[in-house]
Amino acid sequence: MNSSSKIRKNRQKIDKEIFISVSFKLAVLVSLIIFVSLSSITALVSWLVSQDLRISAEESNFNINRRSAIEAEEVLEKKRSDSMILSNMIMSAGVRSALANETLTFFFKQNTRIAAVYFSVQERPAELLINEVFFDSRGIDIELAQSYMENNQNAVKRAALGETFILNATPHFTANLLALFYSSAAGAQMVLFSPESLTISFGSGLNKSYMLNNSGDILVHSNFEYVSSGFNASNENFIHDIYQSPDKNRQMLIETDFGISGFENNNAVLKQINIYFEKIKKNALPLLSEINLFFISVYEKCADIISNLLKIERNIKEQTVYNTDKNEHHTEGPIKSSASSSSAVSQFITFTKLNVGGCIVITNIEYNKVFKGITEITRLIIYLILLITLFSMILIWLYAKRISSPLKMLAAAARTVESGDFDLNLKAKGRDEIGVLTESFQKMCSALHIFGRFTNKEIALKVIDNQIKPGGLPKQATIFISDIREFSAKYESFIKFFGHEASDIIVQWLNNYFTQMIECIEKTGGTADKFIGDAVMAHWGTAYTAGSPRADAFNCIKAALMMRKSLYYMNKERKKGDPADPLIRIGCGINTGLVTACQLGSGKRMEYTVIGDPVNLTSRIEALAKPLGADILISEDTWSLVGDKFVTEEMTTLTVKGKSVRIFAVINFSGEEKGPQSLDEVRELLGLEAPELESAEVNKI
Repeated sequence: MNSSSKIRKNRQKIDKEIFISVSFKLAVLVSLIIFVSLSSITALVSWLVSQDLRISAEESNFNINRRSAIEAEEVLEKKRSDSMILSNMIMSAGVRSALANETLTFFFKQNTRIAAVYFSVQERPAELLINEVFFDSRGIDIELAQSYMENNQNAVKRAALGETFILNATPHFTANLLALFYSSAAGAQMVLFSPESLTISFGSGLNKSYMLNNSGDILVHSNFEYVSSGFNASNENFIHDIYQSPDKNRQMLIETDFGISGFENNNAVLKQINIYFEKIKKNALPLLSEINLFFISVYEKCADIISNLLKIERNIKEQTVYNTDKNEHHTEGPIKSSASSSSAVSQFITFTKLNVGGCIVITNIEYNKVFKGITEITRLIIYLILLITLFSMILIWLYAKRISSPLKMLAAAARTVESGDFDLNLKAKGRDEIGVLTESFQKMCSALHIFGRFTNKEIALKVIDNQIKPGGLPKQATIFISDIREFSAKYESFIKFFGHEASDIIVQWLNNYFTQMIECIEKTGGTADKFIGDAVMAHWGTAYTAGSPRADAFNCIKAALMMRKSLYYMNKERKKGDPADPLIRIGCGINTGLVTACQLGSGKRMEYTVIGDPVNLTSRIEALAKPLGADILISEDTWSLVGDKFVTEEMTTLTVKGKSVRIFAVINFSGEEKGPQSLDEVRELLGLEAPELESAEVNKI
């Protein structure tokens, strides 16, 4: 193979070894600078615009609240005045007179949303005037009106004492009705009416309004469930603060889920997020290449940062609050609701205390909805930044390749020199720094080529490679050896079925097995030493150690149990009777002792391995696995270190150089409820035959 072929081959290897190329790093770095710069400018502009938008939103929320409060006062005043006029006319004409009946009929025709009028006069029986058309059109039982008045005689007494208040009658009638109690010169009066007009006007647009009485009961709300359930909001901190406030109307920023989540679907926000990301996938992915997927993840992170910048009001200790009574504004921190949780939402809240019945009209708008427009614009700008960054990255990457490609060529040439081939012919492209470096490298190769003719090339290679000198170190290690049972028979079966193609199939079958076994070794910190045909040798506590011989021995047995589990599932997935993928059963031997860890070999080839009597004993223990009907056997030395960590069963005694060594079979982890609990269960699980231990001549193996 000539030097050009070697360089080309080494360059292919280098391409596989390089995780992130210089060209990609340069492209990402410059693109990131562009992205961060443009994103920072976008965030700053968006923040400035959001400040103006916030002022406008606060003023709009304040004005809508004023209009809602005026409308509510007009409705309540009108219902009170109309019902008062009706009661005076009825009493003047006589309650049972024809004129009174005509007046009542005319009144209910003109006031279709009034359900009933009640008035109580001293020394006269109380009268309940019912709008039958109202009850019939809505399917409400008329008798409910009489029962409502019977249940609220305390409210009548309060009204007779001069108090004016409103109660939520909706839970009683299962229809949206309010009861306004007030006093007149004659006595206590009540008007029962439907606040449909207020419900419609309060719930339109982004700004939502709702009305409470002086007890905290929700009277009017766009979400009917608040009203129908008789919900009381007096336990909310911000509602309590409103009642305690001496101001008639004011605006504040709070965090609460009241009025936003409530009885609504708590997953609404999550659904919106899912819809948002589905739109991104639908619109963005067809336009972007695989490289752009990287920037989508970067965008999501940066978008979160920008979103947080747009919401810096949450971290500002002072917020603007309007006080119309004093015609000035002061600052106040955000108020958190007593029910605030992970679902709490920032809201602008404006309240106005009415002059009728101690009611309060509150108008709110979600903080995020205020900035929805600027958020959408920001998102579009980020899309544009993303495309600009992608385009910049492609251009930079193409240019950077002109730098990385010559560097890769030089790296491949250096690998060729490491292999001992100095006869290279590199040509510089361009007169820049890389061109000068290429020329210098070529001169160095020429000098080494000439130098190699007069000196030992092997010595030169050792100097260049800086190899470690041969030698050994004593290590207290745990040795592992395993092999495939009946491998020779399986090998002959491969030859019989596949003939000349058997070699490739056998190698593929073995490599699949070795891959699983080596993964178990590496996960537990072991060192895979070598493959001897179908056998695997590994050791713990040599190149790597867990800190103590006991920990290393534990990890070795743990790896063996992992191999058992992995092999069990591999066999379970195999097709029964498949000649190209037969079942695999293994025997494992484990021993712990003092070995010599060293690099063995020649100047051309060396390997890191262990030598000593413990290695030989491990091999003999592994050979006992089949005659003893077990898959994992450990020596007495290993068992004395970690026997308490595993469920084991003593098998036999092996005589080595006049010394008796007890052998144990590993069943499972100690205290592990799953898996086998005895050797018989292991045999049943793995399909192993129970041998006759009396006839097993273990010392002849």
